[in-house]
Amino acid sequence: MKVAIVVFDGVMALDVAGPLDVFAEANAFLPRDQQYEITLVGMHSESVRCSNGLELKVGIDYLQYEDQPDLLLVAGGPRLPDLCPPNSFLQWLRTQAESCARFGSVCNGAFLLGHAGLLDGKEVTAHWHDVDRLALQFPDAYVQPDKIFVRDGNLFTSAGVAAGVDLCLALVSEDWGHEIALRIAKRLIVYIRREGGQSQYSPYLAVGPKEETVVAKVLRYVTDNISEQLSIEQLADAVGVSRRTFSRIFAKHANMTPSAFVEQIRIDFSRKLLGETDLPLKTVAYRCGFHSSSQMRAIFARRLDTNPSEYRQRVRRQTSAKSGGEFRDASTPMRAQNLTSKFSEVRAA
Repeated sequence: MKVAIVVFDGVMALDVAGPLDVFAEANAFLPRDQQYEITLVGMHSESVRCSNGLELKVGIDYLQYEDQPDLLLVAGGPRLPDLCPPNSFLQWLRTQAESCARFGSVCNGAFLLGHAGLLDGKEVTAHWHDVDRLALQFPDAYVQPDKIFVRDGNLFTSAGVAAGVDLCLALVSEDWGHEIALRIAKRLIVYIRREGGQSQYSPYLAVGPKEETVVAKVLRYVTDNISEQLSIEQLADAVGVSRRTFSRIFAKHANMTPSAFVEQIRIDFSRKLLGETDLPLKTVAYRCGFHSSSQMRAIFARRLDTNPSEYRQRVRRQTSAKSGGEFRDASTPMRAQNLTSKFSEVRAA
């Protein structure tokens, strides 16, 4: 199966490496004549420099690419929303998309598809930082701001960075079955599929149907005592086992350490409070068990690549956009004509 991934100067390295690793791992389980054949297709045939400085060797540019891929993916990049692609590239992209079985984008690669007119009338998603601008720039697209990935016919679009792995796992599952995708996910130490949207990060989503008991008890205890400074001893007591036994069992069932689990739940609670209340940041931090608002800010930066204030503003823009005086539900697809004038000045990515 032939896969073409479109890259360019400033591409996000993980947008390329994530899908590459998924397909490479899939090949380990597949007969040679059924493996994925991946080609990086560039704007030009030289190497491209990723946004993090990494150089990727690109053996062919789009003008030289004569194969017909079964899957065409467009990677994203921090500056991609500002890119003005040449008409020859957009025509090539349209031709490839119309003739291949499946096509799509990772992160904000959807902007290139939009320039080619491939998002019109389609349900799509992108990185949370760019969904507002995507809706404004391509008003005929139905932008889903809170989805990990979206399928509309043979078009697949995914949210930011790591969601490209989710997307490719889903594609492999479609091609070769859930069991192969699950084995790949375990090798890459990722979820087989994260449920819900970009606003949902909770680690308990990784719990399987036969593994709920221990993690579910811990989850209930942590949520009931979220403002407390929770120790491993307290968590072990909550499930009635020793600390050593607890650490071993929990790591097996949740695929993460207890401390990482607790930290993620604190983040989820803080995100809820930030989005649904006007509580000061210090109060949010206290109620969610952080030592201080500074600690909460540092964890947001490390985990979510944003800060609490920016996150609150972002959620408010998504969930409180008005049309005709009524609040729009966050799960409702966004179209540019439904957005208020406060989106007229969109910050470049």
